[in-house]
Amino acid sequence: MELNETVELMNSADYKDRFIAEYWQNKIRYNKLQNMVNNWDNLKFEPICPLSTYLLQLEYMRKYIAILEIRAVAEDIIL
Repeated sequence: MELNETVELMNSADYKDRFIAEYWQNKIRYNKLQNMVNNWDNLKFEPICPLSTYLLQLEYMRKYIAILEIRAVAEDIIL
């Protein structure tokens, strides 16, 4: 799934659809940032922040995704 594929869900009146969109948007962003960190020595640009900043961001993104997964189970939302 790509970010643009979450737009319809994000615009839904149903909170469960918006929740699913939020989850997938975060997963997509997390995976892209993880990919960047994994290829740190071969990037085609010069990152502004040090690697430690991106690693901290990944840690908190991972925790947020885990919380969303716990909520999904509790609220009977299929991700």
